[in-house]
Amino acid sequence: MHSDSKTTTLTASGEVFSGPSRIVGVYYVASAAAGSIVLKDGGASGTTIADIATPGGASNCTYIDLSNAPLRCTTSTYATISNVTSCMVVYN
Repeated sequence: MHSDSKTTTLTASGEVFSGPSRIVGVYYVASAAAGSIVLKDGGASGTTIADIATPGGASNCTYIDLSNAPLRCTTSTYATISNVTSCMVVYN
C-alpha cells in the first residue's frame, strides 16, 4: 500500500471518492451467497471499470492488490456491491 493511500469502507452501494483517483486495492468480506463488486467511474450510472465476482461463504475475506496496475477513475469512484458484507476500497 502506498503511504498516501486512503480508504472507504461500504456496507451498501455508494460513493468511494468524489474526485479523480487510482484504486490500488479492494478488501471485502463475502456473505453466504455469491455476489459482486462493480467499480464505476462517474457515479452509480458511470462507466464500469471493474466487475469483481465474489464467492459465497460467510466471513470469507479477500484482498485484491492492484498497486502494480491501479484502476484510474477520472471523475469519481462508485462501488455497487451485491451479497457482500463489507467492501473497503483503497485509493490514492
